[in-house]
Amino acid sequence: MPKGSNTPVPTTALRVEVTRRAGPGIPDVDASALLLAGGRVRADGDLVFYNQPAHASGAVRHQGKGTTGERVTDTLVVDLARVESGVERIVLAASADGGTFGQVPGLTVQVSDTVTGDPVARFDSTGATVETAFVLGEFYRRQGGWKFRAVGQGYDSGLEGLATDFGITVDVPQHPAAPPVPATAPVRLSKVTLTKAAPSVSLAKQGGTFGVMHVNLNWQTRKHLTGRRRGARAGDLDLDLCALYELADGRKGVVQALGSAFGALDRPPYIHLDGDDRTGAAANGENLTISLDHKEHLRRVLVFVTIYEGASSFADLHATVTLQPQHGAPIDFSLDECTVPSTVCALALITDTGGDLVVRREARYLVPERGVSPQRTVDRAYGWGMNWTPGRK
Repeated sequence: MPKGSNTPVPTTALRVEVTRRAGPGIPDVDASALLLAGGRVRADGDLVFYNQPAHASGAVRHQGKGTTGERVTDTLVVDLARVESGVERIVLAASADGGTFGQVPGLTVQVSDTVTGDPVARFDSTGATVETAFVLGEFYRRQGGWKFRAVGQGYDSGLEGLATDFGITVDVPQHPAAPPVPATAPVRLSKVTLTKAAPSVSLAKQGGTFGVMHVNLNWQTRKHLTGRRRGARAGDLDLDLCALYELADGRKGVVQALGSAFGALDRPPYIHLDGDDRTGAAANGENLTISLDHKEHLRRVLVFVTIYEGASSFADLHATVTLQPQHGAPIDFSLDECTVPSTVCALALITDTGGDLVVRREARYLVPERGVSPQRTVDRAYGWGMNWTPGRK
């Protein structure tokens, strides 16, 4: 679509993909959406992005990033049928993390029907220089229906400036002598992205010293999955988020859906698996929670994921891992493309270093030997030294 043009869109669930080329030195790009009434948000909750991944109405969700070959995609899902009557526009934006859009090749926003997969609209944003945020497009009401407009308006003040322009109250670092923060908590825009070059971060340095930390795995499937059992559908793909733990007193164990070993937050192991998501790329994905109030009892925690059924490897799954401390910036990373017949992937290793917990990106695909379970495989790779017996869920 040319800049400024518009097209009708169906009033159903739509998939919005903000895509760029991958490569060394290219800034990361984060997608976001703002729900507007009279040109401004009604409240800070009308911004949907990596730190606020779902609107209260359920109309807009941020699903996270995936990498396919030389393309990185950040995805939003918009259900126009669930948009509240007072919302007139949904602005689709992108912000550059670690550079400008002049350094980002191949920036594109594409809208597709989530049910049929049919493309609805596409806008290629070109000619960027010093901009650090862009309004790429917008959905807007017109004569009882919805349309999409290609916008292409740039900002040189990043996501903070863009969000502030639309009425969002942004949390910014304060000088020690500054007045206290207002009672209404502003939106926190900070985040940490782990990469191969910078794989580790201290929770203490990010402010994540107490409360809980939520660990989320979200994924997308784009291609035909091999190894699916007879009669199974794409929705039958079942990934299991798990955690090996070693406590300060030497006790070891696993938190997983197999054997209903869901753990607990208020007693050992101070880790709890929230549930077992069997729906595939659901809005919430797989989640577990770690108690930072009991971090002195944790020596190390290895978060990993296994394929329980529905696929023979991670080859066509594009996943994002997010670790969200209750008090501190979120930590996220994408998994690399899988090129081996792996059914278990080590995601993140959390280690005690003198009272502080350090999170390290692993993103390591492992290939079990014949007759060896994924759990035993990851145990051997990280030297946990546990005894394993078959389990079911």
